[in-house]
Amino acid sequence: MKKKGMLNSEISKVLSDLGHTDQIVIADAGLPVPEGVTKIDVALTPGTPSFLDVLKAVKADMVIEGVTLAREIKVDNTENHKQIQEVINDIPITYVTHEQFKALSKQAKAIIRTGEITPYANCILQSGVFF
Repeated sequence: MKKKGMLNSEISKVLSDLGHTDQIVIADAGLPVPEGVTKIDVALTPGTPSFLDVLKAVKADMVIEGVTLAREIKVDNTENHKQIQEVINDIPITYVTHEQFKALSKQAKAIIRTGEITPYANCILQSGVFF
């Protein structure tokens, strides 16, 4: 058994397999998962686990060079937007419309579905390299 780090075996496998510029999505409970994209469903109940809890856990194990958010989060979910900015710190953020976000999610290696039930609590994380 792993002693620390990501314990979810499906997420751990996806993170281990990522190459430079590959992308994953951390999603709220309502984001549609495109056909052909792996869904890792960690949702237990509404709100559990939260989007931010999953983002923090993934960030601890992943080299992230870019983040994409739906621009609607700036108006419709200001609290989560602020907290996302705090978690990702100085990683560059790209904003797109929610419709563009859904189209981009088709390119993801996996979508991690959380129990989050607030609007636009979704992000695309682009993998970087540690060297």
